[in-house]
Amino acid sequence: MIRSALRLLLGVFYAFAGLMHLVRPAPFVSIVPEGIPFPEEIVFWTGIAELAGAAGLLQPFDGKMRRVAGIGLAAYALCVWPANINHFAMDMARPDNGLGLAYHVPRMVAQPLIIWLALWVGGATDWPFLRRPRNLS
Repeated sequence: MIRSALRLLLGVFYAFAGLMHLVRPAPFVSIVPEGIPFPEEIVFWTGIAELAGAAGLLQPFDGKMRRVAGIGLAAYALCVWPANINHFAMDMARPDNGLGLAYHVPRMVAQPLIIWLALWVGGATDWPFLRRPRNLS
Protein backbone atom coordinates (compact mmCIF):
# COMPACT_ATOMS: atom_id res chain seq x y z
CA MET A 1 0.00 0.00 0.00
CA ILE A 2 2.75 2.49 0.98
CA ARG A 3 4.94 1.39 -1.92
CA SER A 4 2.05 1.88 -4.38
CA ALA A 5 1.22 5.31 -2.98
CA LEU A 6 4.85 6.43 -3.16
CA ARG A 7 5.13 4.99 -6.68
CA LEU A 8 2.14 7.11 -7.69
CA LEU A 9 3.62 10.19 -6.01
CA LEU A 10 7.05 9.72 -7.61
CA GLY A 11 5.48 9.03 -11.01
CA VAL A 12 3.42 12.22 -10.83
CA PHE A 13 6.50 14.18 -9.68
CA TYR A 14 8.56 12.93 -12.62
CA ALA A 15 5.71 13.51 -15.08
CA PHE A 16 5.40 17.11 -13.91
CA ALA A 17 9.17 17.64 -14.00
CA GLY A 18 9.40 16.14 -17.48
CA LEU A 19 6.60 18.36 -18.72
CA MET A 20 8.33 21.42 -17.24
CA HIS A 21 11.58 20.46 -19.02
CA LEU A 22 9.66 20.63 -22.29
CA VAL A 23 7.46 23.70 -21.77
CA ARG A 24 9.83 25.87 -19.69
CA PRO A 25 13.35 24.64 -20.44
CA ALA A 26 15.23 27.88 -19.63
CA PRO A 27 15.66 27.29 -15.86
CA PHE A 28 16.99 23.80 -16.54
CA VAL A 29 19.28 24.92 -19.35
CA SER A 30 20.73 27.57 -17.02
CA ILE A 31 22.01 24.96 -14.55
CA VAL A 32 23.63 22.60 -17.05
CA PRO A 33 27.32 22.62 -16.06
CA GLU A 34 29.66 24.70 -18.22
CA GLY A 35 31.36 22.64 -20.89
CA ILE A 36 28.50 20.18 -21.36
CA PRO A 37 27.63 20.38 -25.07
CA PHE A 38 24.12 20.93 -26.39
CA PRO A 39 22.42 21.99 -23.14
CA GLU A 40 19.05 22.70 -24.81
CA GLU A 41 18.98 19.26 -26.37
CA ILE A 42 20.04 17.62 -23.12
CA VAL A 43 17.21 19.35 -21.25
CA PHE A 44 14.73 18.27 -23.93
CA TRP A 45 15.83 14.63 -23.79
CA THR A 46 15.97 14.59 -19.99
CA GLY A 47 12.35 15.77 -20.04
CA ILE A 48 11.48 12.91 -22.38
CA ALA A 49 13.34 10.50 -20.07
CA GLU A 50 11.38 11.74 -17.06
CA LEU A 51 8.07 11.36 -18.90
CA ALA A 52 8.99 7.85 -20.09
CA GLY A 53 10.08 6.85 -16.59
CA ALA A 54 6.90 8.26 -15.09
CA ALA A 55 4.78 6.36 -17.62
CA GLY A 56 6.64 3.15 -16.79
CA LEU A 57 6.17 3.62 -13.05
CA LEU A 58 2.52 4.59 -13.31
CA GLN A 59 1.29 1.80 -15.57
CA PRO A 60 -0.46 -0.85 -13.48
CA PHE A 61 0.00 -3.98 -15.58
CA ASP A 62 3.66 -4.87 -15.96
CA GLY A 63 5.90 -5.25 -12.92
CA LYS A 64 8.94 -5.75 -15.14
CA MET A 65 8.29 -2.43 -16.89
CA ARG A 66 7.92 -0.70 -13.51
CA ARG A 67 11.23 -2.23 -12.43
CA VAL A 68 12.98 -1.02 -15.60
CA ALA A 69 11.42 2.43 -15.15
CA GLY A 70 12.61 2.55 -11.54
CA ILE A 71 16.15 1.61 -12.56
CA GLY A 72 16.06 4.15 -15.37
CA LEU A 73 14.83 6.95 -13.10
CA ALA A 74 17.45 6.08 -10.49
CA ALA A 75 20.16 6.26 -13.15
CA TYR A 76 18.66 9.51 -14.41
CA ALA A 77 18.70 11.06 -10.91
CA LEU A 78 22.34 10.03 -10.54
CA CYS A 79 23.27 11.51 -13.92
CA VAL A 80 21.60 14.89 -13.28
CA TRP A 81 23.16 15.25 -9.84
CA PRO A 82 26.06 17.29 -11.31
CA ALA A 83 23.54 19.84 -12.61
CA ASN A 84 22.02 20.08 -9.13
CA ILE A 85 25.48 20.55 -7.62
CA ASN A 86 26.21 23.19 -10.26
CA HIS A 87 22.96 24.97 -9.43
CA PHE A 88 23.92 24.93 -5.73
CA ALA A 89 27.37 26.40 -6.47
CA MET A 90 26.00 29.04 -8.85
CA ASP A 91 23.32 30.13 -6.40
CA MET A 92 25.67 30.33 -3.43
CA ALA A 93 28.09 32.47 -5.50
CA ARG A 94 25.37 35.09 -6.08
CA PRO A 95 25.42 38.11 -3.75
CA ASP A 96 21.95 37.20 -2.45
CA ASN A 97 22.77 33.44 -2.25
CA GLY A 98 19.95 32.66 -4.70
CA LEU A 99 17.60 30.10 -3.22
CA GLY A 100 19.97 29.64 -0.26
CA LEU A 101 21.08 26.75 1.89
CA ALA A 102 17.57 26.03 3.13
CA TYR A 103 16.71 24.94 -0.43
CA HIS A 104 19.96 23.41 -1.66
CA VAL A 105 21.10 21.35 1.35
CA PRO A 106 17.86 19.34 1.60
CA ARG A 107 17.92 18.93 -2.18
CA MET A 108 21.44 17.48 -2.05
CA VAL A 109 20.55 15.19 0.85
CA ALA A 110 17.36 14.10 -0.91
CA GLN A 111 19.10 13.02 -4.11
CA PRO A 112 20.29 9.62 -2.79
CA LEU A 113 16.83 9.13 -1.25
CA ILE A 114 15.19 9.81 -4.62
CA ILE A 115 17.55 7.33 -6.26
CA TRP A 116 16.68 4.67 -3.70
CA LEU A 117 12.96 5.53 -3.86
CA ALA A 118 12.88 5.03 -7.64
CA LEU A 119 14.47 1.61 -7.19
CA TRP A 120 12.17 0.65 -4.32
CA VAL A 121 8.85 1.79 -5.77
CA GLY A 122 9.81 0.25 -9.12
CA GLY A 123 10.42 -3.08 -7.39
CA ALA A 124 14.13 -3.29 -8.23
CA THR A 125 15.07 -3.53 -4.55
CA ASP A 126 13.44 -4.38 -1.27
CA TRP A 127 16.31 -3.00 0.76
CA PRO A 128 16.17 -2.21 3.64
CA PHE A 129 12.85 -3.99 3.95
CA LEU A 130 12.65 -7.72 3.56
CA ARG A 131 9.81 -9.29 1.66
CA ARG A 132 7.66 -11.55 3.69
CA PRO A 133 7.65 -15.11 2.42
CA ARG A 134 4.36 -16.03 0.80
CA ASN A 135 2.25 -18.61 2.57
CA LEU A 136 1.86 -21.31 -0.06
CA SER A 137 -0.41 -23.57 1.95
